[in-house]
Amino acid sequence: MEKLVNPEAVEECRKAMLSEGDYDDMSVIFDMFGDSTRLKIMNALFTHELCVSDLASLLEMSTSAISHQLASLKKTKLVSTRKIGKLVYYSMADEHIENIYRMAYEHIKE
Repeated sequence: MEKLVNPEAVEECRKAMLSEGDYDDMSVIFDMFGDSTRLKIMNALFTHELCVSDLASLLEMSTSAISHQLASLKKTKLVSTRKIGKLVYYSMADEHIENIYRMAYEHIKE
């Protein structure tokens, strides 16, 4: 192992480290931001809850492509659903993801 130049700083960083499970869980969330279609879906759902057909029309994509992405977002608990009759409406589960989204957007615009 390398000799430490600043052992106090290393120890501070060590104490700030998260558990491996937390890093794994966070990486799954960040994976959801790694696809432009999912980003478009999230952006739409920040504004209004929508069903698959409305999202497909908005994004000019097939319902199966949208459904596939929504399944990923739902699996990671980023979106929630509400069923009315046969229709399923999707919305963002909470405001945390929108905050991350907005910060990422602000960062690229700097």
